[in-house]
Amino acid sequence: MQEQSTSTPILGGHDNVSGPGPEIMASDTLEGDTVVNLTGETLGKIRDIMIDVPSGRVAYAVMSVGGVMGIGDKLFAVPWNALVLDADNHCFVLDVSKERLKDAPGFDKEHWPELADARFATSVYEYYGTPPYWH
Repeated sequence: MQEQSTSTPILGGHDNVSGPGPEIMASDTLEGDTVVNLTGETLGKIRDIMIDVPSGRVAYAVMSVGGVMGIGDKLFAVPWNALVLDADNHCFVLDVSKERLKDAPGFDKEHWPELADARFATSVYEYYGTPPYWH
């Protein structure tokens, strides 16, 4: 079995010579970016980027799906390494169908999961088939 990377691949955007990016960017420039799947269907938007403070690494992105203006949306913890940044199109690509996403570990904004709980975090990374960032 081929070992997968724990980093996030970047497509395009390497011609930018007038500032940071796409390798180093402020998290708020990525929040609100659309997430699409491999067929180009919109899955949701990046709501938050969560940092594992002790390690200084990105633990996961919170993707918001559905709802209107943040009301009624469902949130998903998506491993950072499951996303591909498409810098040219200002979006992220996630290799998951809309149908499969329906069964992904999700939560609502009033009941966030405890991602520091190794069991929950492991289940999220296993669902998306990516190695945990802490390994």
